[in-house]
Amino acid sequence: MAASTEPWINFDVGLLIDRFWANTINGLAYGSIYALVALGYTLVYGVLQLINFAHSEIFILGVFGVYLTFLAFGFEPGAIPNLPLGFIIVDLIVAGLVGMAVSGLAAILLERTAYRPLRRRNAPRLAFLITAIGASFVLQQVIRIWRGSNPEGTIRLLPPSPVFTIFGAPVTNLQIIIFVASLAMFFVADTFVNRTRLGRGIRAVAQDPNTATLMGVNRERVITITFMVGGVLAGAAGLFYLMTIPQGAVYNGGFLLGIKAFTAAVLGGIGNLRGALLGGLILGVAENYGQSLFGGDWRDIVAFVLLVVVLMFRPTGILGESLARSRA
Repeated sequence: MAASTEPWINFDVGLLIDRFWANTINGLAYGSIYALVALGYTLVYGVLQLINFAHSEIFILGVFGVYLTFLAFGFEPGAIPNLPLGFIIVDLIVAGLVGMAVSGLAAILLERTAYRPLRRRNAPRLAFLITAIGASFVLQQVIRIWRGSNPEGTIRLLPPSPVFTIFGAPVTNLQIIIFVASLAMFFVADTFVNRTRLGRGIRAVAQDPNTATLMGVNRERVITITFMVGGVLAGAAGLFYLMTIPQGAVYNGGFLLGIKAFTAAVLGGIGNLRGALLGGLILGVAENYGQSLFGGDWRDIVAFVLLVVVLMFRPTGILGESLARSRA
C-alpha cells in the first residue's frame, strides 16, 4: 500500500489572507462566548483562589435549560419555525433567562454542596481542586443518564443571514447579536464588581477575606453571589452557543469549551474581569486564523500553543491584574 502523499500539516498563507476578515468576525463571535464562560472562572478564582473545573458543566446545564425551553415552546428538532421576528426574539430572550436561572442555581448548589463543607473544615487547596474535578465528572454523568449520550436534535430559531459586509466578509445577524449582547453583559458584570456595594464586598474578600469579615462583610454571602454571577453569565453563553451550534446540547459538550474558556481566563490574566474578555476575544480570533493557516484539525491546538507562548513571556497573563487589586 502506497504511503499517503498528503502533508500532515498545511501552511496556507493565501487562504489566511483571503479569509482574514471572515475569520476575524467569526472569531470575535466565538470569542465572546469564551469570554462569558471565562468570567465565571476568573470571578471564582479571584475570590477563592479556586479553579472551578465544574464550571464547564454549569455552562452545559444552561445549554440544556435553553434547549428544553425551546421544546416547551413547541419547537420541533429539525424544523425552522415560521414565526414573526418579534416572537422569535421574545422566545430567545425567555429561553436565555431560563438558561441563566438554571446555571445560576446550579452554581449556587455546587458551591453549597461541594465547596462550602471543605471551607468549614479548612481543607487544603488540593482538596478543592480534586473536588472540582470530581464534581465535573459527576455532573457530566448525571446529564448523560438524564438525557442520554447522543446530541439533542437541532433547533434553530434564528437562521444566520448577512446584514452587511466588512471588506467583503459578511456579518450575520447571529454574530451581531452574540457580540453586542456579550459585550453588554460584560459591562454589566464589570460595573457590578467595580461600582456596587456587593462588588466592593467581592473585591474585599478577594484581597483579604479575614479582614473583610472583621469589617462586616458576609464572606459566605459574597462567595454565593460570586458563584451565582458566574453561573448566570455561563447560562447566557449557553444561549449564544446553541444559537451558533444548534446540535451543541450534549452531555459532554461543555468539556472542550470549558477548557478554552479557562485558557482565555489565564491568557488575559486569571482573576481579571477585563482580562477574561480580552483573552476570550484573542483566543476566538487566533483559533480561526490557525484553522485557515494550518488546517481545520489544528484549530484547537492553536489555542493552547498561544497560551503557552504568552505565559512564557507574561506568566501573569496579558493584563495580569488580579480581582483583588482592581479599581473602579
